[in-house]
Amino acid sequence: MPWIQLRINTTNDLAEQISEQLEESGAVSVTFQDTYDNPVFEPLPGETKLWGNTDVVGLYDAQTDIAELQAILNLDQYSYKIEQLEDKDWEREWMDNFHPMQFGKRLWICPSWRDIPDPNAVNVMLDPGLAFGTGTHPTTALCLTWLDSLDLNNKIVIDYGCGSGILAIAALKLGAERVIGIDIDPQAIQASRDNAERNNVSQKIELYLAQDLPDNLQADVVIANILAGPLKELAPQISKLVKTDGKLGLSGILANQSQSVCEAYKTQFELDPVIEQEEWCRITGKKK
Repeated sequence: MPWIQLRINTTNDLAEQISEQLEESGAVSVTFQDTYDNPVFEPLPGETKLWGNTDVVGLYDAQTDIAELQAILNLDQYSYKIEQLEDKDWEREWMDNFHPMQFGKRLWICPSWRDIPDPNAVNVMLDPGLAFGTGTHPTTALCLTWLDSLDLNNKIVIDYGCGSGILAIAALKLGAERVIGIDIDPQAIQASRDNAERNNVSQKIELYLAQDLPDNLQADVVIANILAGPLKELAPQISKLVKTDGKLGLSGILANQSQSVCEAYKTQFELDPVIEQEEWCRITGKKK
């Protein structure tokens, strides 16, 4: 069916209020977009991330009365645009544009509706959905490539901020003996559990909410793909999870934030050169 899209340019202070008004006026969905299309990392589970100049975008049935909508929302007070969206099978078009992706030498992330390019490769089956990482974002790609470069045989791995479980499942498929996934959001825990079952590795993964972690938990490899702020704040806790001589991988960090994150970890780790991709970066190191 055809749709009408209403795009209102506003500030982050007003975006939430406008979002509520759009929902009350009959919008079937409301999203936030950065006006200047700056690269923004996926927000933490449960967090709504807004930016300095924000577009609030509402989607309405094409039969919506535009004049009535303009009056209800008092649109004259905003800079806005109303446009008709082409009638397409959006789900099919989206599926057609999601392809298997290779990371490193061995690892592929494959949606379930596509043929596996290399049956002899390490294939993770993961369909994009609610939570929180599919491999398309540079930070996830950086982490997957790093995992592919490691010898994970007989290793214990912790995925801190597991989201969809993509990194945890990849680690298991790459040979890890056991993986512990940690997140602050119960939906992420459920998504990781579902994806682990889909990939037949559920017997080797343990999942915990952050507040429920067992005491004295440690691993040979710890990976955390969250955001620079939480990575710095959580540095003492994350560092304790890494065994002596164990490996640490951090991402979710803009390149201009890398130095401050390195500062938070350099006393306990011998850090490698920072790797950058599309304004994002990955920090890795070995526990002293």
